[in-house]
Amino acid sequence: MSSRKSLSGDFFITGDVACAEGAISAGCRFFAGYPITPATEIAERMSERQPEIGGTYIQMEDEIASMNAILGASWAGVKAMTATSGPGFSLMMENLGLGVMLETPCVLVNVQRAGPSTGLPTLAGQGDMMQARWGSHGHYSIIALCPDSPQEMYQLAIKAFDLSEKYRTPVLIMADEVVGHMSEKVTIPPPEEIKTLPRRKPAVPPEKYLPYVPDADLVPPMANAGEGYHFHVTGLTHDERGYPLMTAEAQDKLIRRLVNKIDKNQDDIIMLKEDWLDDAEVVVCSYGISARIGKFAVERARAEGIKAGMLRLITAWPFPENRIRQLSKKVKAFIVPEINCGQIALEVERCSSGRASTILVPHMGGGVHQPHTIIEAIRKALK
Repeated sequence: MSSRKSLSGDFFITGDVACAEGAISAGCRFFAGYPITPATEIAERMSERQPEIGGTYIQMEDEIASMNAILGASWAGVKAMTATSGPGFSLMMENLGLGVMLETPCVLVNVQRAGPSTGLPTLAGQGDMMQARWGSHGHYSIIALCPDSPQEMYQLAIKAFDLSEKYRTPVLIMADEVVGHMSEKVTIPPPEEIKTLPRRKPAVPPEKYLPYVPDADLVPPMANAGEGYHFHVTGLTHDERGYPLMTAEAQDKLIRRLVNKIDKNQDDIIMLKEDWLDDAEVVVCSYGISARIGKFAVERARAEGIKAGMLRLITAWPFPENRIRQLSKKVKAFIVPEINCGQIALEVERCSSGRASTILVPHMGGGVHQPHTIIEAIRKALK
């Protein structure tokens, strides 16, 4: 592929490269990261492309510094991203919480591999899904997107930046090694056809600006450093000026807003792909590469006359609780294939509340499900 500032057209590229190009299309002009399989190709692509587009690429000393760097870049007014995998994701968790508390727009990509610890660095896993939700300490809400193809790696990178700017929060892209490393056709539209959300700026003059006074949707407008606005930011519980305020009342007010700005806007945030649900008696619910195999299993089951349906979680967090509850009133079972010992399956089970059974189809990592294991679970659910 030739070096050009703006790419458009059809390309045969990996998911990792597509993710980098999606971020660039979204306006990302700062990338800080540390090489780690299987996400290194995102950093490699950014190291080539950022200088071409007037952006900045920095290889940091570790993942802790990488996450801090993108927070600082965002406060300077630049759309910023980092990418990592399991061990690096763990190191980023403290500063992810800082980003949540400071309400800093940015994107963190986790191309998951099999763990724990070093695990299988070059092979697939989906074992970080609960860490994505609860990995940093304290209580907060988070947005996490799960692509199932290189094309969606491109599209969801753009979506992640839009959501991060709209809700002033870090957004996670929870990919997996297979999607990150597979090569497929990716269509990149001309730059003029790509519409992105700008940062919401203060509507008041600098002397009246308070950095944490929210609008009606619970999200505060954000001034950037160097624009003449005075502000203070801290990871401590703070008031609307951004100054530390060490009281239970301040904690209650702040944390409720941080949670509610995500949870009360779920209808805008949550994305699902539904197939054959109108008459489904059993539903395969999955995400990422596991959902692609799950859909094939559903197609095979329907060819056998089984009324199976497919619910793919494009948004894993916030979890689509209401949709699971609705479906649990009309189906017999949910089948949940995932490359772990059971994480999202527990959320499905919680939301179905015994109205429908939940059957986990686990895979310990290092590969993907064989379709017959999912088909067998579908048959079992109807016995």
